[in-house]
Amino acid sequence: MTNEMFSKSWFFNLDKTLRDCGLDSDLYSFDEILTRITDDKFKATHDEFAWCAIYSIMASGVKQKTAKIYHKRIMDKLLQEHTKEDLFQIFKNTNKINAICEIWDNRDKICDNYYNCETLSGKLSFLRKLPGLGPITKDHLARNLGENMVKYDIWVQRLGIIYDGNPQLEMDNANLKPEVKQACDDMFNHLIRETGLPRGYIDVVLF
Repeated sequence: MTNEMFSKSWFFNLDKTLRDCGLDSDLYSFDEILTRITDDKFKATHDEFAWCAIYSIMASGVKQKTAKIYHKRIMDKLLQEHTKEDLFQIFKNTNKINAICEIWDNRDKICDNYYNCETLSGKLSFLRKLPGLGPITKDHLARNLGENMVKYDIWVQRLGIIYDGNPQLEMDNANLKPEVKQACDDMFNHLIRETGLPRGYIDVVLF
């Protein structure tokens, strides 16, 4: 059953079903994300960087549909004259609004510093230090910025455990267990071989 579930046909059927249902997107469409991941020369503008970062902050802990609605409202307000109170009236989470304002107000410097990092690990370490971004949300942001990588959220971990087939393997929502990460990596490596697609794109389809 596991081999059939994680086959080439299973993945491409999942991809097609999501597209047919109009669910082929995160912040960007599946095709846009794939283009970013496979384009070594892609570089976000300062505003695009902030757009992505703010979405990752807002998407943490809420449904994708809800995140998109509030993200658009917040971005529309940021492009106008606004106060923090205006933003708080849209999304009543003080910590997230403070983080959003800090990133938006300093987006030029933050974006430049990100691209000045010479390695992926350096970029991820930099993103982890930004306000409002945790260990998973920083991976989410990096992926949407075109890095070919995975965010080990609860859904990916569950699939990794199913792929592994070990009934004793359990998640810890607060911390990514090494053995669960290995199961997820094994799953992604398998699907890369099956589909020929980059892990970052496989991640967005599974998400």
